[in-house]
Amino acid sequence: MKGWLYILECADGTYYTGSTNNLDIRLEQHQIGEGANHTKKRLPVKLIYSEEYQRIDEAYYRVKQVEGWSRKKKEALINGDHNLLPALAKNYTQYPRNVVSTSSTTVDVPSSEPVEGGSY
Repeated sequence: MKGWLYILECADGTYYTGSTNNLDIRLEQHQIGEGANHTKKRLPVKLIYSEEYQRIDEAYYRVKQVEGWSRKKKEALINGDHNLLPALAKNYTQYPRNVVSTSSTTVDVPSSEPVEGGSY
């Protein structure tokens, strides 16, 4: 059975990522408040992205991946900016730290430059 990953934009601007085996029926359920708790409190919703898979479990796996992404990374996916996805996958541990020292406290401040040799 085929499956879909989908991303909805809610009325408050938040995104909801889900999976289904019938995209049309699922969108209708969201619109009438029978979808997830997140969407029923933020109606109306608008479909802004979808991916089709051969099996529903593949779509579900992809949802779990995309749910962990930052808003900026999701927006790159939605907008088709696939070349930006690797850079947006970096987390703070992949950047060198600049040490800022105050009188009795040393604070690490993330740098905007990536560490060379990191995996992307």
